[in-house]
Amino acid sequence: MSPATTTRGTVPYITQWTGEQKAAMPVVTRRERLAYADERSYDRDIGGVLWRRVPSTPGKGKPDFGAVHPLRQRLAMAGLLCQVCGGPADRNEDGVLWLMGEASDNPDSWPQGLETAHPPVCLPCATLSVRACPHLRRRFVALRVQTCTLAGVHGALYQPGPDGPILTDAVGVTFRSPAIRWIIASQLLVYLDRFTFTDIETEAEIAATRKTTHGHPQRE
Repeated sequence: MSPATTTRGTVPYITQWTGEQKAAMPVVTRRERLAYADERSYDRDIGGVLWRRVPSTPGKGKPDFGAVHPLRQRLAMAGLLCQVCGGPADRNEDGVLWLMGEASDNPDSWPQGLETAHPPVCLPCATLSVRACPHLRRRFVALRVQTCTLAGVHGALYQPGPDGPILTDAVGVTFRSPAIRWIIASQLLVYLDRFTFTDIETEAEIAATRKTTHGHPQRE
């Protein structure tokens, strides 16, 4: 699978397009939790979390690079798909490849168990991203994640009100939190439980060498 492209360059798989306008979603209280007035079976995942309802029609309109499509982000995170092209994320003996743009000056001091809403990447898209994305060009860290755990969701938090649910904040909540019953989720969160640091330029060079070697076997 290849990412879409426009005159502005590559459009990541998880990016929302202007033609993917969210539908009107009046909310009510039902069974002591937040619900849509016209709720449908696909509005909730298997854990019962209510998700923001947005049609999935990538390529319709223009890419909104500042917006993330809820369903595609969720599929990429849960299925360990590349957030750029939508294909399988890169995995080797050291784990699944992740790019972190929130790099500190001393990433070696990072504790294990980082929380993120950014899905993993494949190696070709990782090398493309650090060249094309202004944010990543300034600073990034590449990780190989051995284990990760679904942590919760980020979205719009409501609370019960006398005339119906009241929007209070945009927050991240864990699956164990009682607040999970009062949120419209827009992004899935994971804990990166165990990881090591890697250099994607070195990895890309090794991958290119292997591809050349396999494509042109040497004769003895």
